[in-house]
Amino acid sequence: MHPELIKIGPLTIHTYGVLIASGFLLGLALAVREARKQLIEPDKIIDLGFYVLLAAILGSRLFFVLINLQHYLKNPFAIFKIWEGGLVFYGGVIFAVPTAVWLIRKKGLDLWKTADIFAPSLPIGHAIGRLGCFGAGCCYGKPAEGIPWAVTFSDPACLARQGVPLHPTQLYESAGEFINFLLLIMLRRHQSFKGQLFWTYLLLYSVLRFIVEFFRGDEARGYLAGNISISQGISVVLFLIAIVGFIVLKRRKG
Repeated sequence: MHPELIKIGPLTIHTYGVLIASGFLLGLALAVREARKQLIEPDKIIDLGFYVLLAAILGSRLFFVLINLQHYLKNPFAIFKIWEGGLVFYGGVIFAVPTAVWLIRKKGLDLWKTADIFAPSLPIGHAIGRLGCFGAGCCYGKPAEGIPWAVTFSDPACLARQGVPLHPTQLYESAGEFINFLLLIMLRRHQSFKGQLFWTYLLLYSVLRFIVEFFRGDEARGYLAGNISISQGISVVLFLIAIVGFIVLKRRKG
């Protein structure tokens, strides 16, 4: 709705970038707080967070560029304009997970204990980041005539379709991620094995993303077959992986 938060002469501060950064910093702060409770050195968590963030940004942007390769072949310099939107969450996951595993082992941390520390940070950071998508107009929804909560983008700088009531898919996903965050915080009090929070988050998000994709209207997504998007295909795979991971760790604990 408001892609440019502040503009002073040639200086423009984009809403998308501010909210992405805010989500990351809040998520990292929560992870550091939990690490202190578990007597883990905060510096290790901070280092891990920043390196994983870099990997996630690289992966999410690369994934988006590959999906829209023809556009970026014609406009190569646009690849670097991440403040305009265009970060695919699953692309970030593909790059961030192996980076995180490598760093966790290098720093001598317990893999699943560390994953659980970061688990609630992922949805709260993502929820705030999706508000940035709403500001930029990316990841917009399908036309939604007659729906009272539909939104109409009018700012020419927005990436969404102009002048048409749309499903606020960014807000759908943001709300879902806030709920996921609260569920994980409550589950933490009753956690029965290491890795439980992480796999629960992956399971919850894969379901959320699969559903929200039905309401997405942006063309820069890519499809596997029919109306099934690439992100929905990845959601199915991650859902199954989460189920297996959950069962394996629960049995190992038992």
